[in-house]
Formats: sequence, structure tokens, C-alpha cells
Amino acid sequence: MQESYPHIDKVAIYGSTHKVGFAEAAKELISVLLKNRVKVYLNDKVYVFLSGVGIENLDKCNMLDYNDLQTVDMVFSLGGDGTFLKTSLAVGALEIPILGINLGHLGFLSDVSGNEIVAAVSEVLSNGYITENRTMLQINPAGTLSDSSKCVALNEVVVAKQDSSAMIQVNANVNGEYLCTYRADGLIVSTPTGSTAYAMSVGASIVDPESKVVVMAPVSPHTLNQRPIIIPDDRTIELKITGRCKEFMLSLDGRSYRCPIDTKISIKKSVYKVMVAKRKGRTYFQTLREKLMWGMY
Repeated sequence: MQESYPHIDKVAIYGSTHKVGFAEAAKELISVLLKNRVKVYLNDKVYVFLSGVGIENLDKCNMLDYNDLQTVDMVFSLGGDGTFLKTSLAVGALEIPILGINLGHLGFLSDVSGNEIVAAVSEVLSNGYITENRTMLQINPAGTLSDSSKCVALNEVVVAKQDSSAMIQVNANVNGEYLCTYRADGLIVSTPTGSTAYAMSVGASIVDPESKVVVMAPVSPHTLNQRPIIIPDDRTIELKITGRCKEFMLSLDGRSYRCPIDTKISIKKSVYKVMVAKRKGRTYFQTLREKLMWGMY
């Protein structure tokens, strides 16, 4: 965790325009930023949507392009966890701090609730913020997918059977050493950030995001002795997927692709990271208690 100070002159806003209350939340966010003399750039989809609903101050904002993105001090993600994941993909290797504003149900990655936008953003602009560096996973070689820029994941990489009729077999090696063959509906390879997402739903442990580890967790294993395992994140994980079906599903943070059976996938820690921005005084354990009701009774 690293403390940062308020040198925020230029920001970009991404968001899910279909979320209930998006227009009003965007209006509040833009208003407080402009009031503090911050230059505002809007992702093209956000700009077009807000143009259609006719919010005030839109004429004082700019439509974002990649050159602009390289110069902003902070990115705001206005939506839920899915929006945050898409925003982190858009930011990519630029490693710009991302502050999430939650308009969804859980919003585990988002530090700010939709009903506290003005107060929270004013606090960040005047008092600074902290950042947490979150590990990303990289699929290698990039040719596994047609678009190499999308071969990264902040939460998890998942291989899964395509239909409900038959399991798949996942032969797993770690740094060239055979680990095991998972006979299951799928396998999750998760970062610490993703440990509170899909991995948690299959019984894997919650992992502090600053831990330098990767979680491997089978989905509905066909033998009870195949349990989630945690390994150091400097290891290379190699998977070969076999089975009776012709294809399986490969998912990176919910982005799904069909791949032919017998495909080999190599997964390792990306050289890039995601910088999650938070207000000062906010901690991961506090988030666990408040949003997951962790340890409550």
C-alpha cells in the first residue's frame, strides 16, 4: 500500500451507462470535479450516453482518446465490479490509479458508494489517497487469443467445459513439474484480488491482495481429494485441456472464448499491475467486514 498526494489536474471517467442512476451519479461526479478545476475526459460511450440525456456541464468535458488517457492523473470507474474490470483492461499497461464508484450490488473493488460521491471525491482531491498494487495474470503465448491486449486478467483465468454433458480434464504443470490432472467442470486460476470472486464460490480461501500468490481451485471436481492450492505468483502454470468435447471455454474476468480441445495454455504473473485507489484510512479488512459481512454473526 502506498500513500499518494493530491496532484489531480486531469481525470478520465469510464462507466456502465445501463446502471440504474448512472446519469445522476455521472452528473454529481462531473460537477464536483469541475468545481475543483479538474479537467474531465469521458470515455466515448459515456460521452454519447450523457449527450443523449442532456446533463449540464457536458460542454465543459472532453471525449477521451488514447493519447489523452496517457496523460490523466486518475481514472474513475462508475458502475460495479464488472465495470472496474473493464476499466482496468482499458487502462492496461499505463498503471493509472483507478477509483471505483459503486452503482451495483456488491462493488467489492469500489471504494466509494453511489450516495457519497461528492463528499468522497472532495476528500480525495483535498487530502490525497492510497493505492494498492494488484497482480494481473497474463496468458502466454498471446496467440491463444486473437487480441493480445485482452490476454490479461485482474480476477481470474478460468477453463471450463462448454456444455453440461461431460467434464473436462486439465493436466496442470507448475514450472515444468507435473502437479495433477483435474477431472472437473473447470479450473480457476485466481489472483489475490479474485479470491473474493469466483474462487470464493468454490471454497477457495480469501487472500490478502498484497500476498504474492496465485490460487488454483477446481470447479466441481470429480474426486474429493482435489482441493484448492496456493502457489507463489512467480511460477508459470501450464494447462492442457482434454476431453470428449471438441471445444472448451476460456474465460478471463468474464470475457469468454471458445477454444479447441487439446489447447495448451500458459499462465504467469503479468509485468503490469492495476493500481486500485482508495481513500486514506480505508483497509482491505474493513472492506471484508462491510461488504462480505466477513466474521459477522
